[in-house]
Amino acid sequence: MGFFSAARQGRRDDAELGKGLWRRAHDRFHRGLDRFHQVLEGVEDDQLYAELVEIANELAALLQRVRAVCMEAQRRAPSDGLDIPASLADVHRSLSKAGNSLATTAEAAAMLRLAVGPVPVGAASVRRRAEAVFQQVDDAERQLRGGKLP
Repeated sequence: MGFFSAARQGRRDDAELGKGLWRRAHDRFHRGLDRFHQVLEGVEDDQLYAELVEIANELAALLQRVRAVCMEAQRRAPSDGLDIPASLADVHRSLSKAGNSLATTAEAAAMLRLAVGPVPVGAASVRRRAEAVFQQVDDAERQLRGGKLP
């Protein structure tokens, strides 16, 4: 991304996500995705790489959903600081958990990358951690809708 496109994206993010709590939740998730993709660069086992790329693509698809939740949360409870609005505390909690789970998913992928020899169960440990990320994003969306099931 060039300098001017990065500046435009930053202004767009400020307008849509604010500069506080919701922007931080979105950016943390985005950084977790970046980290996961950085880990992929060092995977030498082709089968493991293929499994991890599939997981990475599924996680990347969540970014738009996280952004939509953060944008709606910003619209409902604008934030330029770190105070969590009581009405959206559960939404924030789910987004925070999703960001944390994504970071541990990237860690699990990194550990597999460092494994010596073939990995007998493939990316099963990474898949389990990724499932938590999917669930927490689902929870954030449900909480934003008021706790109603889809």
